[in-house]
This record gives sequence, structure tokens and C-alpha cells, in this order.
Amino acid sequence: MDIILVPGFWLDASSWEEVTPPLVAAGHTVHPLTLPGLESADAPRAGIGLRTHIEAVVAKVDSLEGNVILVGHSGGGAIIHGAADARPDRVARAIYVDSGPLGEGGVINDELPDDGDDIPLPPWEAFEDEDLVDLTDDLKEAFRARAVPEPKGVALDQQHLSDVRRYDVPATIIACQFPSSLLKEWMDAGHPFTAELARIRDVDYIDLPTGHWPQFTKPKELGEAILTAAEREGYYARGL
Repeated sequence: MDIILVPGFWLDASSWEEVTPPLVAAGHTVHPLTLPGLESADAPRAGIGLRTHIEAVVAKVDSLEGNVILVGHSGGGAIIHGAADARPDRVARAIYVDSGPLGEGGVINDELPDDGDDIPLPPWEAFEDEDLVDLTDDLKEAFRARAVPEPKGVALDQQHLSDVRRYDVPATIIACQFPSSLLKEWMDAGHPFTAELARIRDVDYIDLPTGHWPQFTKPKELGEAILTAAEREGYYARGL
């Protein structure tokens, strides 16, 4: 199976390098992406928005034969949901890593401080304690050294969706900062944060307790969780 890996903010394809071995060993073909504007610190980011990143993922889907699995970390969850909306008949499963689907009109994060066309990685003090669980000083240093400013438009642009068949695409939530039990409570309570997730007809959950960046804090476990999600019984039931 082709598995497309979409990183969250400030990260490129290399952020998945310690996650992919279990997937490759199981016979899957992995496609970690570097999205437009994230190629380097000097890459141009003016005019790059959420739709730009969704279209980059859709282009990758279109370049492959057969159906695919999409994996999105953090802000990448909004991007893969947009791609599933654009190609609902090509996505076998959407896997959200400490993230979830972003509904019509939503934005990924309009509170991050920008610097012109860029949103640099903020100081660690700007994050919640839950974000930083298991992120050691060494990991923080390595993360900051590899971080690339995020194009501002990706964070601020509204999500626009058009095909209700996106709700038929099976989803898996890999819950890290907050346990799946809490996400389900939010869904039952009608919390806006989980409103789009509540509309998806087939959702399952894998708990991987750690902070917001499991690809650094628990990469092997994340790879195994993605593998488990990719091989869910429901995936085979769709004949994909």
C-alpha cells in the first residue's frame, strides 16, 4: 500500500525518518512529503496557503496507482482532510497523528506569531506543558535546528470543502496529548474542536501517550501505530 506522510508545521519529509521502518518492513511504500515553502529556511513562502499544501498532497495521490493511505501530523491533519475531500474515492484511510479533520471555514491556527510571510517555530515557553511531554532538551535542540518557518497562509487560511463523501473515508486518530476518551467526551458534548470528526462514519482510535511530536519522542511506537491503523479490518472490508 502507498502511504503518504504529511508533516506538521515547521517540518519536512525527513521528520518521518525514524517512523517509517516498521511500515517498510511490512511491505508498504512510504512517501514522506516536504510541502511547498518548507524546502529550506530560504525558500520563498509568499502566496503559499492551505490550498497550496492540499493541492500538493492531491498531486501526489494522482501520481500513484490505486488507493492510498494518508497520514497527517498536527496541522497536516487539516491538509489530509482537504485531500480526502478532493479525492474521496482514492483514500483508503486517513490517519490523524495528534490531530484531526478541520471542517469548512476553520483555520489551523490563527494565534501563532508571524514574521512577514513566515511563522517561525516559537520559543518553547509558548507551548503548553502537554505539547512538550517526553521532548527532552536534546530533542528540543535537534527540532529547532531542523525547523523551517511555516508559510503564514497555511495557518491562517480557511478550510474549504465540497464533497460529503469525505465522511465515508475511514479515519484513525492516534491520540497523544489527550487520550481518546477525552476526545470522545468532546464529541458527545458537541465541542466545535471535534465537530468535523464526529461526522466521519468510521473512526477508530489508538492511544499513544506522549507530547505533540511523537515522531521524535516515540518514533518506533508511532510507526507501529500507523501500521496497525493501516491494517485495520475495515480497510480490507472496503476491498482496497
